[in-house]
Order: sequence, then C-alpha cells, then structure tokens
Amino acid sequence: MALPVNGTAWPPKEISHIFTDFNKWSAWYSNDPSNLGQAYEKGQASQTRRGIVNRVMDWFWTPRSGDGDAGMTKLHVPIASDLCQVSADLLFSEPPTFTVEDGKGKNKPAQDRLDLIAGDELYLTLVAGAEVAAALSGVYLRATWDKSLFQHVFLTKVDADGAVPTFRYGKLVEVTFWRVVASDGAKVTRHLEHHNVNSFGIGMIEHALYEGRADEIGRRVPLSEHESTKHLHTVVDENSQISTLTPGLGVTYWANITPNRRWRLDPHGVNLGRSDLDGIEPLMDALDRAYSSLMRDLELGKGRLMVPQNMLTDLGPGQGAAFNPDTAIFTGLKAAPGTAADQKMSIEQVQFKIRVEEHLSTVAALFAEIIRAAGYSSQTFGEKDESGGDKTATEVTAKERRSYLTRDRKIRSARPALEAILSKALAMDAVIFNTGAAPTPVTVQFADAVQESLESLARTAQMLKAAEAASRRTLVQLVHPDWDEIQVDAEVARIVAEQPVIADPFAHPEDEDDDGADPAAGEPAGDG
Repeated sequence: MALPVNGTAWPPKEISHIFTDFNKWSAWYSNDPSNLGQAYEKGQASQTRRGIVNRVMDWFWTPRSGDGDAGMTKLHVPIASDLCQVSADLLFSEPPTFTVEDGKGKNKPAQDRLDLIAGDELYLTLVAGAEVAAALSGVYLRATWDKSLFQHVFLTKVDADGAVPTFRYGKLVEVTFWRVVASDGAKVTRHLEHHNVNSFGIGMIEHALYEGRADEIGRRVPLSEHESTKHLHTVVDENSQISTLTPGLGVTYWANITPNRRWRLDPHGVNLGRSDLDGIEPLMDALDRAYSSLMRDLELGKGRLMVPQNMLTDLGPGQGAAFNPDTAIFTGLKAAPGTAADQKMSIEQVQFKIRVEEHLSTVAALFAEIIRAAGYSSQTFGEKDESGGDKTATEVTAKERRSYLTRDRKIRSARPALEAILSKALAMDAVIFNTGAAPTPVTVQFADAVQESLESLARTAQMLKAAEAASRRTLVQLVHPDWDEIQVDAEVARIVAEQPVIADPFAHPEDEDDDGADPAAGEPAGDG
C-alpha cells in the first residue's frame, strides 16, 4: 500500500485485529500489570463487537468487578519476557560472522566495508531485534545512512507493531513504518516512512508527517513542522522521496519462526511469522492467577484471636477490662452481656491454612507446560538437573534438545533475511560513500550455541596428536575455534619456534664424512 490519504483509520481497519494481538503480546512482554489490564480491556471491547466476548471474560487480567478476583492483589510472573530473552540468547550467545567470497583476496575492500557495517552496534541491534521478534512474531531490518553519524551504511530495526507490510508470494515487496512523534491531548502526530521499488527496480524511501487522532491518520503536513523530521526536509526530493541508488528494497523482514498458526488463513498476517507467546496466553494468565491466589492465602492465613467486643474497647465509667497489646490480631465478636461466653471471657484462636504445596505444585505444572508449548526445554530455564557433574557440549545439547531444535528453526528464518539486508547495505555503501568496493553477496554463519570447555578440547587435541591424526595447524584450530587464519598461523609459528632442537643421541662425530655430511641423516656429500 502507498502512504494513506487524509482521514484514513490508523492502523488500517483490515489489520486492526493483528494489532490487537500485538498489543496483548507487547503487554505480556513489558512485565507491566497496568499494560496487561489496558490490553485486555481493549481486547474485551473488540471481542464484544465481534460477538465472542465470552472468550475473554474468564481471563484473570480482564478488568472486572463484583467477583472473587475483585479484591485480590494481582501479581505478574515475568515468564513472557524470560521466553523472549532466552530466544535471543540462544541465537546470539556468540556474535555471528559475516563474510564475502574471497574476502582476503580480490574482495578484501568489500570485506573491510562489511566489517564496518557489521560492527559491535549491529550485534546489539540483532540481539534486541531477536528478543522483540520472539514477542511480536518478527522484526524488520532496515539499511540506513546518515553521514553526520557514520561514514558507512548501518542497520536499524523496526518492531512488527510499527509497520504495515505488503507481501507477494511470501516476499516483502513494500512496507510503511510509522511512529508517534508527539501526542498532545487528542492530537497525535505520526511520522510515516514508506519503502518500495520504482519502475526501474531501485529501492525508494518516502517520508511523510501526519497530524491526526489516536484512531485516525489525520492530514499530511510538511516534514519541517516537527523537530524529529526537520532534518529529512533538506534531503528528500520534491516528492519527499530518497533513493537507495541500488536495486531492491532497503528492508527485509525477519520472521521469528514459521508457520503462523493464528493467522494461517489471514491474507494480512500469514507471512508475519509466529510469536513465542502465541497460544500460551491462557497458561500465562493462569500462572499469574495461581501466584496471586497464593498471596491471597498468605493474607487470609494471618493469625487472629476472636474475643468478645467489650474486651476490646469498653473502657467506660467503670473502667472495664480492655485488651489492647496488638489490636491488629483481634477481631471483636458481639456477645450479649451475661452469656456464658462472656462470663468465661473466652478467647478463640483462628488460623486459616496456607496451601503452599498445592499452589506451588500448580505453579510448577503451569510453568513446565508454558516452556514446553513455547518450544523450549526446562533445563534452558535453569530447572534442576539431578544427574550432577560437569557436562560436555554433546550432553548439554542432548538435555536441551527441544530448545536447540527451536533455535535451528529460527536460524533458518533469520539467515536469509540477514544475508539479504547486508548484501543490500554493502551495495548501498559502495555507491553512497564511493568506496570502490565491488558489491558482492554476504554469507552469515551463526556460532555454535554450546562451546566445549578448554579442558575437553585440550584432551581431544592431545589424543589426536598421540595418534598422529592431525597437524599442528588443525590442533590449534580445534583448541581455538574462534581464531581466524592469521591468528592460527601466528600461533603455529610460535609453537614451532619454541620447540627445542634435540640432538640425535646415537649420532657420533666419526660417523660424519670429511665434508661434514651425516650419512645417517641421508645428507649428500659435498663436491669436494
């Protein structure tokens, strides 16, 4: 879709249900109970209009009154954010490597520029992108340049709930990014950034500023009317566009994992990937209910003494008996004067049972089911392993097989998106900054999720050396898998240089010819 005309509903009505789901997943990810209440209140109104209000009325976080949950202190367990963080950690426990073919030969200039583009800041961007993608089903990666900041192209991310995409045959062909830059009462100002390709296949970017309401885009105004877009006013052309000067879209979409179950038959959501939180919202809701119920048991389980009312407050003219060492633990009961209970000045202790084991058992079962349904192993989340002892990488992978299967699926989704946008960024960099580096495809290699310990690697290297099954170079590469070829070559040279020269104990001076040749060593005699 092109940029919206004035007065258009925003987000567009045809994808409003997708943004409703985004809002709920974002609320779970944020760990803010107030966000959860607001998201489910909006969702309740939306579901009412669609005729399925009963689906949400039983949820713990739906705002209600007049029922058993009304007076409960609601606690939120941050399981959603834990899932998303684990997803990012599994993918990027170590930085991936980005290379071009023959990057040390004729393509070294391109590799040098790629190293600038794919520096430490890109690693931080990818980690953040992976975490939010796990929550919202995916993330967009965008090739950007700003000569006042960097003398090279760099990558930025845009979260899925800040974009309106168009796919064709499962491929992203255009997208409109949007963000709120100002909100003053009923007036909302948004910056929209539309990416597409022109008739020549060149990637184009169009910027626009709109003043409207929370649910309407409003009217388009000049970019110069807001501080956040004022700098764009001087770089766009008369059509508010900027060219990437290279073929192809300047954006790729990185789906968290596929296929999408919730939107499988939805033409607007089928290509957006699947959130790690999709389908487990009722379980997370029940987990919060269980923890909150335990806290209510603690409140109800406070010890109390039930005593006649006149024992607590009657300090009148006759200065009758009063009981006030700690009024917080007393509850007065009205008893008729002269009753047997009053005469005996009875005091009754009340202590409700705190069902700790029952609650914790429920919590543990819900937690395990959430982890399993999200595609992870409980050991990944630090659950106790009864086997004990140090584990090799193979044993760790076996224990956490489900987590690493999920990781492999996510890598298969992430790698093409990363390779495409880095190849595009390298091509843009060559033209915009006139580097002279030839555009070339980029290869992305993810690091192993689990690294063998140095002790285990050293034992393996020692056995290979004893069996004469590996060269020095191979052994150094085995022990230091993170080293490049230059580091490996340097280490091999140092090892050779440090090897002591041991004389042959069986060699004797009389075995040598007059010309100094050693027949035992097979040295040829001199010419005389």
